[in-house]
Amino acid sequence: MKLKMKIKKNGKNPNGVGRSLEEVSIRAHELSRGKVEQIGRVTIKNMKDLAVFYAPGVAYVSSAIRANKRLSYKYTGRGNRIAIISDGSRILGLGDIGPEAGLPVIEGKALLFKRFGNVDALPLAIEAASTEQIIEFAKAIEPSVGGINLEDISSSKCFDVFDRLQKELNIPVFHDDRHGTAVVVYSALINAMKVVGKDIKTAKIVINGAGAAGTGIAQLLLAAGATNIIMCDGRGIIYKGRNDNMTPTKELLAEYTNKAQIKGQLADAAKDAAVLIGASTAGAFNENVIKLMAQNPVVFALAIPEPEISYEKAKAAGAVIVATGNSGVPNQVNNLLAFPAVFRGALDAQARKINTAMLQAAGEELARNVKKQLLSIDHIIPNFINEDITEVTANVAAAVAKSAIDTGVAGIKVDPAAVRKNVRLILKRYSKMEKTIAKLGSEREISRLLK
Repeated sequence: MKLKMKIKKNGKNPNGVGRSLEEVSIRAHELSRGKVEQIGRVTIKNMKDLAVFYAPGVAYVSSAIRANKRLSYKYTGRGNRIAIISDGSRILGLGDIGPEAGLPVIEGKALLFKRFGNVDALPLAIEAASTEQIIEFAKAIEPSVGGINLEDISSSKCFDVFDRLQKELNIPVFHDDRHGTAVVVYSALINAMKVVGKDIKTAKIVINGAGAAGTGIAQLLLAAGATNIIMCDGRGIIYKGRNDNMTPTKELLAEYTNKAQIKGQLADAAKDAAVLIGASTAGAFNENVIKLMAQNPVVFALAIPEPEISYEKAKAAGAVIVATGNSGVPNQVNNLLAFPAVFRGALDAQARKINTAMLQAAGEELARNVKKQLLSIDHIIPNFINEDITEVTANVAAAVAKSAIDTGVAGIKVDPAAVRKNVRLILKRYSKMEKTIAKLGSEREISRLLK
């Protein structure tokens, strides 16, 4: 799909008018040569500075950490550093394109972690032929980082990788496709249910797609008390005892969903449903399926880049509230609202893991950050226009840190109010730093390119 980006034509801009998004994006990446870089936090002005921050002074710091490994969080950047790990096996909508081709994506993710959470994220695209190799790599780098974000790993691997690392590491592991999506969907659904006057705990909720995103959504909604969930995949409704195209993850979902043991296809599941959530493929929903739903239906069509059904068609079919992953229509479900804030809170509490309670706390706090006077069918989730995203991130990070403490996984007891205040300060400081970045030659060229 070639998207046209209108570029201002003037004597200083040689780019012309109407370059495609493909052309502009490739040129912008060529100019930036990477979207993140490492810079020093201290300066070396003389030999004394060198002696303090390197040899021989650093030996005293190393000796202290040797005696107490937890001091690595106090004396190094570990407490603010995570690794983004991908094997390139499921990059965006491109499939298994390999680690090198996946690198621009996880570099972009590292930029978002820094810009919206002040989290230092190392983009690590790795060559891994097996699940075990990904696991061993993550375990090997544990001493250098305070957390791991799994990114764009195929569904056949990602569940096993996460489950193993969650058990075997003493640092938080987060799978954004699964957990980030779940947090934002849960948040949006809390507010959608308020608008239509229904209850998540009793509403019939149909989730189409049993990959990482669909599974994560189902697991978080179950933890939040939802009792009437039906899962569907490409073969139809998932039920206990189904033999076709089942996996250990689907078997587990079958234990806790579809208590009525309904069989059939998506249309059978959608009958009288209050909520239909798509975490599947473009075009998976049609108007007839939505017309089968209960009164005042809520439809989340989250496939990217094209949703299961367009916002306009879903509304025309009778959906009262519609959310998609697209920014051009109301109610964009965007993981950016979750992953920087969740990791910010986890790191500030030196959490050993990101558990379900922390994800639930993040979703509930995110929902609370929609201004009450703005809550409506077209505004169920915070956005960059109506809410202060710095404030949203600060509030969600504080809620995550508090949950880490309350559930006993925090390495230190930190005041959530202090977390909130610190996030506000560091993000404002980063905003000022962007003004300095804007003065760089490559950034000026990129700015001209995007005009």
